[in-house]
Amino acid sequence: MENKTAVTLLTALAQESRLSIFRLLVQHGPEGLPAGKIGELLGIPPATLSFHLKELSRAELVLARQAGRFVFYSVNFPTMNDLLGFLTENCCAGSACEVSDPGCQSCL
Repeated sequence: MENKTAVTLLTALAQESRLSIFRLLVQHGPEGLPAGKIGELLGIPPATLSFHLKELSRAELVLARQAGRFVFYSVNFPTMNDLLGFLTENCCAGSACEVSDPGCQSCL
């Protein structure tokens, strides 16, 4: 992943409502949620929610699919995983470790 791409993705997440939307969608997996349910669960008005979903979609962090009269949104997991990989690719001097591994001092 290029630095410019990572900045675009991180910029899309660098807003409280968008981060909340993204985290909620991560919890709901590939099935995702209809837009109305996202707004209801997070208390975000429809016009504001639409703006934030558009920003996340433009960054390709979320995907939209039509199901009848509803639009469902879900996380673009390959993009999310690419970003996580980019952010951690040089962790622990390139050796495999878990951030929660108490033996990996450089990750704490």
